Amino acid sequence: MKRRDFIKKTALMAGAAGWANNALADETKVEQSAIGNEGQQIYIANEGPLIISAPMLQNYAETSMGVAFAVNDLANGYVIVGQQPDLSDGEKVKCGGYRTTEISDRVIQVRLANLQPNTTYYYKIGADRIHYGGGYDMKIIGNEEDPRIYHFTTAGSRSPAHFCVINDTHARWEPFGLAIEKIATLTPQCVIWNGDATNVEETIEAQMRIFLQPEIERKDYASEIPYLFCPGNHDSRGMANRHLEKVWMYRQPEERVSRDWDLGRNFAVRMGEVALIGLDTAEDKLDTNPLFAGLFNSGPYREAQVAWLDDVLHRPEIASAPFLVAFCHIPLYEPNPRYNPGDVVPADKDPQYTTDFAMWQRTCAQLWTPLLEKAGCQIVITAHQHEYRFDAPTQTRCWAQIVGGGPEMGFTGSGESRRERPEKYPTVIEGKVVDGKLQIQIHNLLTGKVQDSFEFRSRG
Repeated sequence: MKRRDFIKKTALMAGAAGWANNALADETKVEQSAIGNEGQQIYIANEGPLIISAPMLQNYAETSMGVAFAVNDLANGYVIVGQQPDLSDGEKVKCGGYRTTEISDRVIQVRLANLQPNTTYYYKIGADRIHYGGGYDMKIIGNEEDPRIYHFTTAGSRSPAHFCVINDTHARWEPFGLAIEKIATLTPQCVIWNGDATNVEETIEAQMRIFLQPEIERKDYASEIPYLFCPGNHDSRGMANRHLEKVWMYRQPEERVSRDWDLGRNFAVRMGEVALIGLDTAEDKLDTNPLFAGLFNSGPYREAQVAWLDDVLHRPEIASAPFLVAFCHIPLYEPNPRYNPGDVVPADKDPQYTTDFAMWQRTCAQLWTPLLEKAGCQIVITAHQHEYRFDAPTQTRCWAQIVGGGPEMGFTGSGESRRERPEKYPTVIEGKVVDGKLQIQIHNLLTGKVQDSFEFRSRG
């Protein structure tokens, strides 16, 4: 029996309590290889290639970059990175921290730190296959490197100001594949994945399939175009999604002060003339909703982001950017009075609203938008409602809101319940500074045409 199959069967037999214990030990996968007659561990290597995905660039930033890739056996992974195209100056950076390196049989994560802003780096990935028979019985039994040399460019005030946004992909491969192909033709500096990449994921394998091994033609979709991530409400649902950082790493520790240690998904990045601000609206149901049994803590999480936001908006590189664009999953403004604002206590239900979950986030708007407005934010890009919409600024709201489309391909439902809905289509939102103005285009992936275009002048 393969070790991974053995682990799965052990977890199933253990039940819910055992699942939780295994989940805590899941980071290393060293204790459950197999047990022999005398109680000793027996290592059984998995067959096939060790590296089973292209690398994914995570957490685009000025002086750091995350690299993640999937493996098929116990491994210690690394990245060789340098500024020469042939990697003649390459430095080997191992996964894990200072005290010990990481050992994983699923996902390798390498943090590249101390990089220079506005700089192109070249890199390749590799992994050592590990035999682990105990604390005094470990050795490297093979090595594998991806022969391809990839490259990326860090953020910074002199970087080209060009980004794309996708959202609500929900592991639906047809619209996701269309989005990736559109992004490949646009070649932005980075992509913001604005939430609900997942559904309800109970296993790391499901998360790997979504981020590292998607069922699309372009497997290396994030190997040279870095991604930023704003979680959606679905991205915290399920036992595995509670620890999504095992597949999509948090931001660098040095980018967060101790007060903000749990804010690993927030980001404030300068890209040329644009400051990109990422916020997390968290769940679309209240913490008091009995459906979640008191196991969510979204309220304090939203409040904690206020102090972080106030600080980053005053950082010199953010405050001096001509354009300020914020991203979050759930909308911060809604013109329809029948749409649930997400603060209906205690269980989200009220007959005056069409849903028993938040269609928009009034609490987040009250917490965050005074700071964004004071800073001169021009655009808030959101998602969640699965239908593209543009909300123009008003006399009382200085920022425009763009709501991205969802994964529906012109219809909803299936079989006899299928209904044609041409207003339901996936989008890629593109932002680019041209001649001192921020141009926004909404790409309709159903028609292949530009649905809308907008132009914004510098703040201040």
